[in-house]
Amino acid sequence: MSANAEASAGYDVKDLALADAGRSSIDWAYQSMPVLQSVRKHFIRTQPFAGYRIAACLHVTPETANLMITLRDGGASVVLCASSPFTTDDGVAACLVRDYGIATFAVKDESDEMYHRHIMAAIDLRPHMTIDSGCDLVATLHSSRQDAIGDVIGGTEETATGVTRLQVMAREGVLQYPVVAVNDAATKHLFDNQYGTGQSTIEGILRATNVLLAGLKVVVAGYGWCGRGIAARARGLGANVIVTEVDPVKALEALMDGHRVMSMGEAAAIGDIFITATGNRSVINREHFDKFKDGAILCNAGHSNVEIDLGALQRAASSRKEARPSVDEYAMRDGRRLYVVDGGRLVNVASAEGHPAAVMDVTFANQAFAVEYILKHHRSLEKRVHPMPPELDRQVARMKLESMGVKIDKLSLEQEKYLSSWAEGA
Repeated sequence: MSANAEASAGYDVKDLALADAGRSSIDWAYQSMPVLQSVRKHFIRTQPFAGYRIAACLHVTPETANLMITLRDGGASVVLCASSPFTTDDGVAACLVRDYGIATFAVKDESDEMYHRHIMAAIDLRPHMTIDSGCDLVATLHSSRQDAIGDVIGGTEETATGVTRLQVMAREGVLQYPVVAVNDAATKHLFDNQYGTGQSTIEGILRATNVLLAGLKVVVAGYGWCGRGIAARARGLGANVIVTEVDPVKALEALMDGHRVMSMGEAAAIGDIFITATGNRSVINREHFDKFKDGAILCNAGHSNVEIDLGALQRAASSRKEARPSVDEYAMRDGRRLYVVDGGRLVNVASAEGHPAAVMDVTFANQAFAVEYILKHHRSLEKRVHPMPPELDRQVARMKLESMGVKIDKLSLEQEKYLSSWAEGA
C-alpha cells in the first residue's frame, strides 16, 4: 500500500514489496537479543496479553519489530506508529504488516500531518495499554482523543523527554492512567542511553560528515546519561571534549570525569562539532550562531529537533544548500559557513541505525516486563509516573549477564543477616 492509503485499511506503509529486506533486518537483530528471546518464549507459554490491545509509538526499527512480535506472541492485538517522522525503516514496517499481521502506520520522512494521522490511527484500536517514546501518543489521548482514553489501564515511557512531560501532567492532575518510566530503569540508563546513544551518535556523525574526530573540540550540551556516553566515545576517538550544562551537579561530574566545562556562549567560539543531548529547546540559538567559527558542525542527539533553533539560523543565514547527503550548509552574511546534520533531527537514527540490537535487547525486555507488570497491578497503581520495579530491573540484568556467559556472586546467609541488622556494628 502506498503512503497515501487510507488508515481504515489497517496499515499505512511505503511499499509491501520492501518486506523481504525488512525481514532480514528483523532476523539479524533478533540474533543479538537473547533476553527478549527468553521473554518471548515465556509469553508464548503464559499468554499474559490475551484479549488486550496495545498501541505503541516508537522508532520503527528492526529491534522495535522484535518487541512488537514478542507482545503479539503473548496474545496481544498490537498496533505500531512511528515516534518520529524521520526514523522509520520502511522495510521493517512492511514486514510487520505482511509477515506478522501487525497493524503498522509509519513511513520514513512522513509529513507532520501524516505523523499525527498515524498516531490517530493507532488510537483507533482503542488500546488498553500504551507504549510511548516521547509522550506524543499519551498527549494525544489526553487532548484530542479523550474518546478512547477510558479503555486505557496503563502505559510505559522510554525516554527522559517523555517522562518529564508525563510528570508535568501528573503534577497538574491531568494524567488519567498510571505510566511506568522504563527510561528510569538502571539497565536502561546504562545500556540504552549511555552505551547505545554514545556509540550510535558518534557513528551517525562520522557517516554523515566523514570527519576525523581526533584533535577536534567536540562540545556536548547536556551531561545526562546520553551526554555521558557521547562524551566518553568522542574522547575515546581522540577528541577534546567540552561539556555545557545547567545542572551544577552534572557539570561538576563532567569536570571530575576529565572534560572541560563551560557555558555554551564560551564554547561556541572555540568548538568544532556541537552535539545537543538535553531534551530542551533552543539550546543552540541566535546568540551562538554569531560566535561559531567557520566550518562548525551542529548535530542533535536529543529526542526532538527543537534543540537547535533552525528558524533563527535560517533567518541569520544568507543562503542554504546541501553540502553532502544529510548535511546542510548555511552561509552566514559575514562569510562563515555552518553545517547542520540531518536537519537537527536525531543524528544517531537519521544517519546511523540507532542503538545496536544488543543494547535494545535490555530496553525492550524492560518494556515487555513493564507492560506485564501494569496488566497485573494496574488496579492498585495511582494515576502518576511510577519507577520501573527494581526487582524487574535486576531480573533483566541477570538475564543479560547469563546470556553473556557471566556468573556473579551471591550473598551468604551470614552476609544477608549482617546487612539487614542494625545491632551488629563494625
